[in-house]
Amino acid sequence: MKKITISLILACFALTVSAQETIRVNYKGARPSISDFVTAYLNANYNEDVEEEIDESLNAVHQAWDNRLKGKALSAGEKLTVDEKNGYVLYEDKYNDNGSEQLLKSEMCYWNEADGKHKLFAYSLWFYIDGKPAGGQYDGLTFYRYDNATKKMTRLETPPGFKVDYSGTYSLPRTGKDIIFNKWNDSGRKTQKTHKWNGRGFSR
Repeated sequence: MKKITISLILACFALTVSAQETIRVNYKGARPSISDFVTAYLNANYNEDVEEEIDESLNAVHQAWDNRLKGKALSAGEKLTVDEKNGYVLYEDKYNDNGSEQLLKSEMCYWNEADGKHKLFAYSLWFYIDGKPAGGQYDGLTFYRYDNATKKMTRLETPPGFKVDYSGTYSLPRTGKDIIFNKWNDSGRKTQKTHKWNGRGFSR
């Protein structure tokens, strides 16, 4: 996927519109890694035959992930960061269009829940123009709860503990456990709010 035109970012739809409800996570070893969660999520939701624009951004992340697994190079402007130790993956696709710097950014991570029986997986994607959120139709934050016993993760209707505010963007933790909500005002100044991890969800 390249060159998201301005006409494609006028509407704002959550990624959960097309997300699979239940996903099997296959893995080797004692427990799944962030790579296992990412592979399961992207494969379950990827559809190269779907032409609706809502799927184009996720398909781009899937293609980059597939290239990594096959040892292929990423496209120009793409960057993929995989931090197995901290359970975090970052995908970025940066390019210039009509003099503006555009960025598609996706983060994925998971938390171990306090009961020792579940994990929480999150997938986020946000579109920026010149460093500020553009309110793209691809924007979204999706959560799944993974059950250690069934090896399946089930999509949650809303994030555990808060509702997604599309007037800003969310940063998932690479280190630490809290989610940060970022909001820009008309002057370009950014304010932040922390959603603190409580072992099962997030406290405002």
